Amino acid sequence: MADTTFLAWPFFDDGHRALARDLEPWAREALPAFLAHDEGDLDSVYACVTRLVRELGRAGWLRACVPAAYGGLREHVDVRALALARETLARASGLADFALAMQGLGSAPVSLFGNADQKQALLPGVGRGELIAAFALSEPDAGSDVAAMSTTARRDPGSGSGAGSGSGSGAGSGGWVLDGVKTWISNGGIADRYVVFARTGEAPGAKGISAFLVDADTPGLDASERIPVIAPHPLATVRFSNCRIGGDRLIGKPGQGFAIAMGTLDLFRTTVGAAGLGLARRALDEATARSLGRRMFGQTLADFQLTQAKLGEMATSIDASALLVYRSAWTRDVLGTRVTREASMAKYYATEAAQQVIDAAVQLHGGLGVVNGVTVERLYREIRALRIYEGATEVLQLIIGGKHLEAARAALP
Repeated sequence: MADTTFLAWPFFDDGHRALARDLEPWAREALPAFLAHDEGDLDSVYACVTRLVRELGRAGWLRACVPAAYGGLREHVDVRALALARETLARASGLADFALAMQGLGSAPVSLFGNADQKQALLPGVGRGELIAAFALSEPDAGSDVAAMSTTARRDPGSGSGAGSGSGSGAGSGGWVLDGVKTWISNGGIADRYVVFARTGEAPGAKGISAFLVDADTPGLDASERIPVIAPHPLATVRFSNCRIGGDRLIGKPGQGFAIAMGTLDLFRTTVGAAGLGLARRALDEATARSLGRRMFGQTLADFQLTQAKLGEMATSIDASALLVYRSAWTRDVLGTRVTREASMAKYYATEAAQQVIDAAVQLHGGLGVVNGVTVERLYREIRALRIYEGATEVLQLIIGGKHLEAARAALP
């Protein structure tokens, strides 16, 4: 079992400790029954994630993704609870972590910026695992550079309110028509509702983007193009062609989309670091067990000083990651301030450190470490994407450096 002494840190309250205490045995004992799938068969993988969402909802774990007014754990979405849930699930299964995380990411724009009707239409179903959510931001030529997106939403006076989302800030002004392509969309193809970002033209660049809530069965939306990756999970290119939605599908105000996207990522980047932390803890557990059990040259692998030094390096990286992750989560939850710098540090360091920890665990397993189906081989594939999505390492380094210089300049006389 992974180290849980960090739960005594002052970042947490008793509710957080209870969540971690209850989720860990569920992930160990109940979760394996829901994980059956064939990684070579995307139909099987997609069905597994759909099943995981339902089971996570049934067990109450998706309550961490929504506010209390809509069936959640706390008054507001709590980053510490999300981070603990992601760390614990990632330690057990990357797919289980994915299933929970995408419910949160896909619904957070509505939790943070939606009106009461939009929240009521989406959030209770997300928290119960009855509705699957997706966050559609990236495009073929607009990933890290969000402001370069080309998907458009134009006014359509002939469209009224769309069914299911309630009346919003765009109601009464007709509807919208979406055209364009989104890609790398997690839950693409299984989501019931997508939060879609599109250019509405109020101003050039980032200020001319808006956010919309779009039902998966809306005519003109096609999410059938799947993307196979090294750690398979639901991922698709989503196309919009003359896709008409009601005016009530606008989230927030026209031109607020970039702020909605950045506010959502500000919340969730910390939890990506937590997922990396969970993968790293599992890798250290596996490496430790292998070192204690593997005999060579008349002693165990753990008896070699080189092994002890490597395990010590891995353990230190994990603790450093945990401090950065839960500092960021605590700052967001307790101080209520923007955590662009802190979340970027947490995500950057924890995912990069996890890659190194997992690589070391593979090395300590020798040839066994690259055999399909061995835990560390799976972890090696699962960690790689975390260093890219929701802010690639290099982009986060630029953000952190920019924030550092901003503070330094502000301190000048």
